[in-house]
Amino acid sequence: PFLDLKFNSNRSWTKWPKLHDLFPQSYPGVKTSRDSFLVDIDLERLKARVNEYFDPAVNYEEVSKRYPAAAKKLEKFTGQCVREMLLRRGGPNSDGFIPFAYRPFDRRWLYWEGSLNLLDAPRSKYKSQVFEGNISLVSQQQPRREWSPPQVIPHMGCIDLMDRGATCFPRMVLNGDIGNNGEPKAPEYNLSQQAERYLDNLGVDAGDLFFYVLAVMHDPAYQEENSDALRMDWPRIPLPDWPQGKGKNSARKFTKIAEQGRKLADLLDTDKPVPDVTDEPNAQLACIALPSTVDGTSMRDDDFLVSAGWGKFGANQTVRPGKGKAMSRQYTPDEIDALGKSVNVLGYTTFDIYLNARAYLRNIPRAVWEFKLGGYPVLKKWLSYRDHEVLGRAISVDEVQHLYEVARRIAALLLLTRKELNVLQDN
Repeated sequence: PFLDLKFNSNRSWTKWPKLHDLFPQSYPGVKTSRDSFLVDIDLERLKARVNEYFDPAVNYEEVSKRYPAAAKKLEKFTGQCVREMLLRRGGPNSDGFIPFAYRPFDRRWLYWEGSLNLLDAPRSKYKSQVFEGNISLVSQQQPRREWSPPQVIPHMGCIDLMDRGATCFPRMVLNGDIGNNGEPKAPEYNLSQQAERYLDNLGVDAGDLFFYVLAVMHDPAYQEENSDALRMDWPRIPLPDWPQGKGKNSARKFTKIAEQGRKLADLLDTDKPVPDVTDEPNAQLACIALPSTVDGTSMRDDDFLVSAGWGKFGANQTVRPGKGKAMSRQYTPDEIDALGKSVNVLGYTTFDIYLNARAYLRNIPRAVWEFKLGGYPVLKKWLSYRDHEVLGRAISVDEVQHLYEVARRIAALLLLTRKELNVLQDN
């Protein structure tokens, strides 16, 4: 098993602390209500759109025609009034273009304004906690469907990082206090007083609680045993000898689990290279999601066009997933040799995932292709937003690399956390 949580097997669910009992500061994700205007995969395209919006020579009628999302009326938003106020203020803000965790493993760009209602819910207090070196755990109080383990992000997160609303728990927080030297105080760990006492009694690094919690919530046994409760309210976290923190071997158990959480955090943060996974991947992972073509030549030119029907625009410029082209098959002998026993976790069949009629990613094992996070099928969701009908251009070499690295991150995550699959699962 991934983790040994048997030290809490006799404790009831309600005796364990909730996430907020451990990490008191949390923030809902940003809600734009105007994604098609304020969010983009391409930074330069976003800048061009926003600069045109702030150009007083372009009248409002033209803005509303080109960018309907910037003009639609909502409860607290009247497009023309908001634009007039922003034009009087001047802009856009040069530092308003920020990285944005939009969907699981899918970072984009957001134009952020903290006032005047251009964003439906900008979360200004949350933005102050997004700084270099900090990360957040993304969870939710009640899922729409099945419960999902948390994500880890270094940037501001979208409310739709999780289906039915994402909440971000920063590992560290800036409280805005001034020290004796007149300088702002350094960041502190986002911990309740009860959590601080527990960790102090345990004698462990206070910053490790974040990683301990992450590991527990990704433990399949934890998810299975508490599945009903996890669909009803905030996750509760079993901790050794909670709340005293003085039990024999408790610190050793805590530290061992936190070490696994650090590995998970690295895999979930796509800004962070991971040795043996994204950097010089090991033999098991190097054979996964290989860029390929039907004639065995290297990808070139139109091979980077995603035109296999992965996505299209629906009502209100929302992206609807398509069927695409995913060809299921048995592993080749070379793939079996490379994967070895990992097929017991990754699945006994694999897929070739086509970008178009000629180019595809070869060998994405079933469990990797079907992997969901935040309620979304990760790889299929990413492809749906990059279909040529939606994106309007071919994807780049870097984007192809991102896609196969995400597939390998998912495979590594599954190999770290999951037990062997039932032999009958794929039959």
